Amino acid sequence: MNIKLPLLPQSRRCSITVALLTLGGLIVVLFGIWLLGTIFWLHTPPSTKPHRPPPPAVAKSPNGTWLQPESCSQIPEAWRFDCYPERGVVVTEEMCHARNCCFIQSSQTKTSGRNGVPWCFYTPDYPSYELVSITDTEMGKVGKLLRNKKTYYPKDIDALQVEVLYEEDNRLRVKITDPAEKRYEVPIDVPVVQKKASNPSYTVDFIKEPFGLIVKRTQTGTVLLNTSIAPLFYADQFLQMSTSLPSRFIYGLGEHRSNFLHDVQWNTLTMWARDVPPMELTNLYGVHPFYLSMESDGMAYGFFMLNSNAMDVALQPAPAITWRMIGGILDFYIFLGPDPSSVIAQYLDVVGKPAMPIFWALGYHLCRWGYKSSDKTWNVVKEMRNNGIPQDVQWNDIDYMDHALDFTYDTVNFSGLPELVKDLHRHDQHYVMILDPGISNSQLPGSYWPFDEGMKRGIFINDSNGDVLIGKVWPGLTAFPDFSNPDTHEWWYQNLKRFHEKVPFDGVWIDMNEPSNFFDGSLNGCPDNELENPPYTPGILGGTLKAKTVCASARQKISTHYNIHSLYGLMEAKATESALRKITDKRPFVISRSTFPSQGKYSGHWLGDNRSQWKDLATSIPGMLTFNILGIPLIGADICGFGGSTTEELCVRWTQLGAFYPFSRNHNSIDEQDQEPTAFSPAARTAMKEAILLRYSLFPHLYTLFHHAHISGRTVATPLLFQFPNDEKTYGIDKQFLWGKSLLVTPVLEEGRDYVVGYFPEGLWYDFHTVSHKSLDTLLVIHISLTISLQAPKDKINLHLREGSVIPTQRPNTTLWVSSSQPLHLIVSLSEDGLAKGDLFWDDGETLDTYEKDQYAYIYFTVLHNHEEATYITVETVSFYGVKTEPENITVNSQEAAFTYHNNQVI
Repeated sequence: MNIKLPLLPQSRRCSITVALLTLGGLIVVLFGIWLLGTIFWLHTPPSTKPHRPPPPAVAKSPNGTWLQPESCSQIPEAWRFDCYPERGVVVTEEMCHARNCCFIQSSQTKTSGRNGVPWCFYTPDYPSYELVSITDTEMGKVGKLLRNKKTYYPKDIDALQVEVLYEEDNRLRVKITDPAEKRYEVPIDVPVVQKKASNPSYTVDFIKEPFGLIVKRTQTGTVLLNTSIAPLFYADQFLQMSTSLPSRFIYGLGEHRSNFLHDVQWNTLTMWARDVPPMELTNLYGVHPFYLSMESDGMAYGFFMLNSNAMDVALQPAPAITWRMIGGILDFYIFLGPDPSSVIAQYLDVVGKPAMPIFWALGYHLCRWGYKSSDKTWNVVKEMRNNGIPQDVQWNDIDYMDHALDFTYDTVNFSGLPELVKDLHRHDQHYVMILDPGISNSQLPGSYWPFDEGMKRGIFINDSNGDVLIGKVWPGLTAFPDFSNPDTHEWWYQNLKRFHEKVPFDGVWIDMNEPSNFFDGSLNGCPDNELENPPYTPGILGGTLKAKTVCASARQKISTHYNIHSLYGLMEAKATESALRKITDKRPFVISRSTFPSQGKYSGHWLGDNRSQWKDLATSIPGMLTFNILGIPLIGADICGFGGSTTEELCVRWTQLGAFYPFSRNHNSIDEQDQEPTAFSPAARTAMKEAILLRYSLFPHLYTLFHHAHISGRTVATPLLFQFPNDEKTYGIDKQFLWGKSLLVTPVLEEGRDYVVGYFPEGLWYDFHTVSHKSLDTLLVIHISLTISLQAPKDKINLHLREGSVIPTQRPNTTLWVSSSQPLHLIVSLSEDGLAKGDLFWDDGETLDTYEKDQYAYIYFTVLHNHEEATYITVETVSFYGVKTEPENITVNSQEAAFTYHNNQVI
């Protein structure tokens, strides 16, 4: 039995009092045991046993003085939940016991961002909430929670409501709220379900005291959620919930630089949008509190915490996860899959599926900060054309602006910019420019319309006194538009429209939108209040909420910046996407640095200010895979690296990998050596050109993958585990990836290598390059799961086709507009029994909502949905891999066709 410890140390009592208390306590304990046995639902299900620490021994409190109970030492290290998570604190026994927690010093010391075994951790019976009532509703259940003892954080909310919503057979939602006072909730659109799931694939059990929620998969009994393992906290500025995990295999939780598979060895991930070049153990540009987890039997589930406040997400080897947030509510979803792809589709049913990109977004993009003139920019484009290297889009960074002012261009150094853009359009190419949110407030009155008009309309973020908050970015002192205000969207549109009349840009790159600020808070600092200095501050780079952004206490239309800081990039993307729809009447192209769930509906993303290093080349793959499972498939890294100067070998290998980023852009920093493909030796230039041409030849396949992402929530760049969930060897692979289901990419990621080691899951795999004349006799067919070394000369990236697939390709050209008019070449990789299948989505590439308006062709290599777009498609040639014997003849549309059979089983 457990004797509950008092929350705070008690003074010594006399012996008679102690005796009476002891007798009374014994009676209470006996009554409690009887009561526990009579209430049928007050239990822990047997299947939760592996997910909880062993039962504790009796805690002792002689003479009324709080002593550490013996049960503390019986808690395994992996199951110790941190009672003192504050950063930068060396926890003493006295400090820990002041919180009534166990203290056992470990040889592992705490380090910033990555904790060891906590020295201070919760006792097994630490006070939490009690479930005092539970009733059925039309959508599930609603219960009342009460807390009878205060915690060590101020402003506990003693009475809570827990609402369990059976929304879909494979989707459960839980909301824990304050029934007495409305709290901030994230203002993104999620489904409002009116009818309870009829056949849910999960069961929900409740533990009364301390309150716990247990969710199990009905089919297998696997426990997906068990919140009884640590106490629930719900104070005004500190919310904490822990749950066990069914395995150590967990993915998502962006944006961080890490492996695709997260480390559960005491790994704390902080979420609070921040302008900082990508580095490990740091909160980066975006916030995505969603994870995918694999179960022991190859099934998968997902978890989404709908909260935008600053938070720490702590992983530990039990395995378990703890969410610590400093505001909002507990509002979370569980997605039952059961396979990884289904989990992502179910998550995107809630936050929104990604937009279908305009066709040229999938071409090759060139950019740098520091072209310094329109002539230099134009010369780069001409050099690409002269060398026959494909390029669809030219970009400019902030140096095109007049003194870094938004919605202007430098009429001296970039005087030719309007003509450059017209020239791009004449060559079926496109133009994208950067915009930062900071609007200069330092220009002469009446000389800078964006600021003057913004002041008239009252669309800027205000400080806590109600005055416009002034920060500092590239143009100097600036005000920040409040994109939570609908009036700001109209003002933003008017600015874009006015500038488009001068420079007819095709897309917009929105940067610095965490929002970034060269001051900490503002020109005048920030007030000393509970929003700026909350009782608990997550492990944010800089140590404060205001670090390199605006004050947390700043006022916006819908809430304080404290609550909606990490939504800034999403809200700006929505405003930009809406404006471009009206200006161009085509699919908008927007790339945003800061992101939040649902971002894929409005923009793509790039992985930020990386460096020209081999490490950055390798880490781009887990970043790309993570954003694909977060619903932002239009993702890539700066090819050849942004910061520092690249090398020829690195840039060649990066261009080969970058040809398979869903979003493929070479971007360079100011005053670094040139790194566009034409800047290198003839051999390197040819290798890069071949890689980009290969991308362009695969455009029909890539475009179809984006269609499936838009309609069904599938990934474009796909982790191997998604296609092979029963092969645990794929769970940690992030140096290879798939396009869709069938095309395996194995790039070289290390310097000086002419080979690469790759893993091939069970099945038939064919060398994609077999169709090229130089390798007709080198068909590689792999039957069983195998790790092998592949030749990788400087001019080659290894690609392999999975059995049973049909990949549509086209003869590539220097722009996608020209390439997309070429006849198709189908590549068919036969399965062992001679079967294959594939598909093609085709439309005009730019019209809004073609799928929704039935203005498309969909071909499953028989026509399933016809439209006039199909008349523009012709199949010129077909290659078949894995034909075991030479046929006597081949007929196409009842006509005999010429063919060639090679002894490597290719027709």
